[in-house]
Amino acid sequence: MTVKVIPTGAALGAEVQGVDLSGPLSANDLEAIKQAWSDHLVLLFRGQNLNDDALISFSSRFGTLDIAPASATDYAGSQEKSRPEIWIISNVIEGGRPIGALGDKEAEWHTDMSYVDEPPMASVLHSLEIPRTGGDTSFANMYRAYETLPDDLRRDIEGLVVNHDSSTTSVGELRAGASAVLDVRAAPGAKHPMVRTHPVTGGKALYLGRRLNACVMGLSLEDSDKLLDRLWSHCTKPDFSWTHQWRVGDLLIWDNRCAIHRRDGFDGRERRVMHRTQIKGDRPC
Repeated sequence: MTVKVIPTGAALGAEVQGVDLSGPLSANDLEAIKQAWSDHLVLLFRGQNLNDDALISFSSRFGTLDIAPASATDYAGSQEKSRPEIWIISNVIEGGRPIGALGDKEAEWHTDMSYVDEPPMASVLHSLEIPRTGGDTSFANMYRAYETLPDDLRRDIEGLVVNHDSSTTSVGELRAGASAVLDVRAAPGAKHPMVRTHPVTGGKALYLGRRLNACVMGLSLEDSDKLLDRLWSHCTKPDFSWTHQWRVGDLLIWDNRCAIHRRDGFDGRERRVMHRTQIKGDRPC
């Protein structure tokens, strides 16, 4: 076996060494990677030289791939430069048009594509170009966040459902075809339980999606906001998180069912190009 797993020492995350993801993986190596992923929620592979075919091939070892999500109106057409399974995340402008989504802005804490009925269970992100500073990605462990809730709050949120707004991206841009949300109680999106059970590990995790335009079903708007503010303040504590500083060739895979993530902004005069895949999941329960 060639795989070596080195935990970050934080609440989640581990680096996997000794494997080249551009070629085939042995059954033993793949099993070791999947076990490490289950144990650490986020895996880092450094120095990976992958084209889109190789990225899709590796990602497919974990499940069926989803198509790329809808981007903001300003990025309409950028997906033409890529395969349907590959989402380009970039601030680069070519010919007067962005080649990818999300630009150089800060991305708030979120779970990828939680606004659909069956959100992706995982995301895979490969770095092709990075700025000298900024653009770091942080992750937080939602198992830990749930387990450390005060007992009364943990009881209170059992059975509650949150509406996950679909109108905006993680950087707050309006998606193509979406209208601005004037009343969060009527926001478009999917409704998911606030606490979900992981279908593989059986562990319970907070599942909040993102804060913007979220609403707890069945509560008054005031009570919903108070509850969500309290939960977000808790789950984004440094004790639950780990931050990754990117290098060219880094590949990360993370579990959207039990981890959230965010991105620092960066100098828009520098290039950042990342390619991402999304692995299909099931309905949270």
